[in-house]
Parts: sequence; C-alpha cells; structure tokens
Amino acid sequence: MDQQFQPGDRARYEAAIRRFDEENAKDPNQDEAGGVAYPRELLYAQRLTEWVLRLRPDASEELRLAARCQHLRRWVIPRQNYPMTRAGYLRWRQDLKRFHADCSGAILRQVGYDAAVIERVQALNLKQVFPHDPETRVLEDALCLVFLEHQFAELARRASEEQILNALRKTWRKMTPQAHALALTLTYGSREKELLDRALREGE
Repeated sequence: MDQQFQPGDRARYEAAIRRFDEENAKDPNQDEAGGVAYPRELLYAQRLTEWVLRLRPDASEELRLAARCQHLRRWVIPRQNYPMTRAGYLRWRQDLKRFHADCSGAILRQVGYDAAVIERVQALNLKQVFPHDPETRVLEDALCLVFLEHQFAELARRASEEQILNALRKTWRKMTPQAHALALTLTYGSREKELLDRALREGE
C-alpha cells in the first residue's frame, strides 16, 4: 500500500480492501496476466485501482474504495439471465450496478465505516452526478482505460466491426483529455490500432 496515503483509520481501510479482494477471489472465471491465471474480478479490481492511482495519485479514501469494489461479485448476475436484447442488456447493467453498490455497502458497514462514507462510495459505484463530479470522472476514465488496455483485443476478436467501432466511440466520448492522451500511449495490435484510428477519425 502507498505509505504516503493516510486513510482515516488504516486498519479499517485495509480490512475493507482485504474483504473486497476475498470476495472477488471467489470468481470462478479467470483471466491471465503475465502468464498466470487469476480470478477475473480480482484482477479487474487491481487493474482499476492502478489506473485510478495513476490518474489521481492523491485519490481520496472513498475513491480508492470505490475502485476496488466497482465490479464486486459481478459473476453472480450473468448476462445470460436477461433477454439478449438492448432492453435486456440495459436492465442487466442497472441491476449489476445496484448489486455492486449493495455488496460494497454491506462490507463497509461490517468493517466499521459510517453512513456518509458508504453513501459516497456507492454514489461513485453508481456514477451519480457524472460527469459533473470530478471523482466520478476519474473512475470513468479508469474504467475506460482498463477496457482499452485489457479488454479491447478480446472484443475485437468476437464482435462485429460496427459493434467495435460503436463501443470505441462511446468509450472515447466519456473520457477526459488526460485519459485520451494516456490511451494513445497504450500498445495495441495492428487491427485494434486500425479500428481505434478509424473510430476516432469517423467520430470527428
């Protein structure tokens, strides 16, 4: 942990992070990093935290907590439980966001956080007041950068070209100039680079 960061109560903060990680470590799905397989949502939470801290090294305690629990226990509500329609997708996303916020709130209460901190973390999870709240912008930038760095290539393998271009345009519109600059420094495969260039060119 960053030793310069001083949470209100370090033991309480570390307990919350540990509990979030313990829950995400139960994910039966796995992703690979550096040739090693990890529970998908545990790895995702670590990557999201890394991007938040890269964007905002002085991130608040609430923002750090929100990053660590943004997709908490995501596998519990699979996409296939909903109709494979646009409306089904949107309902799934809304149910997921509320589920993540409820799960994070329960853990934060268990380790001793007060209602004000819990409400703030949940507001970040739910992206309330986006894009006007600066911390929700940081979290959204981090989510977009995780997608581009770690998930874009997989999407490019399984989705149609138009679906990919649409996803890229929507992602780019949500990002700040700082995140745009960082995204352009990432390493992409030749096809992913061509698709990103095309999405940005056609989106102008």
